[in-house]
Amino acid sequence: MGLDVSLEETAICVVDDAGEIFREGKVETELEAISTWLKAIDVTIERLGLEAGPLSPWLCEGLQAAGLPAVCIETRRMKGARLRRWP
Repeated sequence: MGLDVSLEETAICVVDDAGEIFREGKVETELEAISTWLKAIDVTIERLGLEAGPLSPWLCEGLQAAGLPAVCIETRRMKGARLRRWP
């Protein structure tokens, strides 16, 4: 699962174990909006990746505090991260 974060809106992409898109959506870039959307899809989230950026520390820490397995990934490494299965 990945988040594409901008100041106003966050795009969310949920993929299955085979890398196929399961669900996509957009919400306001607010912790509560993102957390609510993710919890509403009612699937087990193994890893929630977001690219490093100005909002990443705040967002990653907030998602972790909400019980979500968020990790921040350097932008240049994001492609490799989505191509391999997380441990």
